[in-house]
Amino acid sequence: MHKPRLFALLAAGLALCLSLSSHAAKTDFKVCWTIYAGWMPWEYANSQGIVDKWAKKYGISVELVQLNDYIESINQYTAGQFDGCSMTNMDALTIPAAGGVDSTALIVGDYSNGNDGIVLKGQGKTLHDLKGMDVNLVELSVSHYLLARGLESVGLSEKDLKVVNTSDADIAAAFDTADVQAVTTWNPMLNAISARPNTTEVFDSSKIPGEILDLMVVNSATLKDNPALGKVLTGAWFEVLALMAEKDNGAVLEHMAKASGTDLAGYKAQLAETRLFYTPQENLAFVSQPTLPATMQKIARFSFNHGLLGEGARDPDAIGMSFPAGAAVGDPRNVKLRFDPTFVQLAADGTL
Repeated sequence: MHKPRLFALLAAGLALCLSLSSHAAKTDFKVCWTIYAGWMPWEYANSQGIVDKWAKKYGISVELVQLNDYIESINQYTAGQFDGCSMTNMDALTIPAAGGVDSTALIVGDYSNGNDGIVLKGQGKTLHDLKGMDVNLVELSVSHYLLARGLESVGLSEKDLKVVNTSDADIAAAFDTADVQAVTTWNPMLNAISARPNTTEVFDSSKIPGEILDLMVVNSATLKDNPALGKVLTGAWFEVLALMAEKDNGAVLEHMAKASGTDLAGYKAQLAETRLFYTPQENLAFVSQPTLPATMQKIARFSFNHGLLGEGARDPDAIGMSFPAGAAVGDPRNVKLRFDPTFVQLAADGTL
């Protein structure tokens, strides 16, 4: 098993052994996030005092912490060091949920529509050229899932190549070495790597729209005991998204671009490959579609086949997941991942 995920499962067990009082009503919260085009609104909300404004409204304190390593951020959330964390739908299932930490997808912020991709050195390359190659990626992440879906589309499978685990913090530098010929990654690293001379992007997430989702996940017990946390995060999120949607949004996007390590043109290019849900109404329409449970079942099958649902998982339905309007998949006795639009509905109704 991949070491960071093993740590996450062990840490989750420790977290579950803590007193239930740790989830009881409290006033101070910590939420972590990592740099990605679709999560930069969190940086803006934090640095511009928008989170503090909403927190003051509800009489709580919410500290947003940027971490540099994506998987490590989820590990720390799973271990109980944070009350919430930005992560993808697959990682929400395979790390905290598989580790026994009941988690709620508070906000489905967007889906990757080109922000994840596979890049090879050389011009005119195709997916078929991956056969027999080493491919560097964050193993067992959505990059791994994207690779599998790409290979499937041309009649190949993972047995036709070798996956080399590489941290997202190191993957761009790794691509510049002579030994690395192919990578699968996400933005901003993807665009930076694709811009290197003599490269070909052979597959990206626009080919599987709506499958790689970017979420804000919170601990379900903490959210139940502290609904103010859900209101603060949801209110701050949609306030920033409204600013991004305005015609005169240059200063907002410029700030996010700089914070993410690129320029305005580069950040706009990333946003063009991100299907953000700018309004609560758009958000609700997406999460209410019957395709969402079907997508999560597909991801559960991939995860089970890679041993990511826990050693006791006997089939892809080992972990239960709940969705709007009472929809559910997996084991109803072991629901650990919840797509709950309650707070987004409050935003849509204007009652936050």
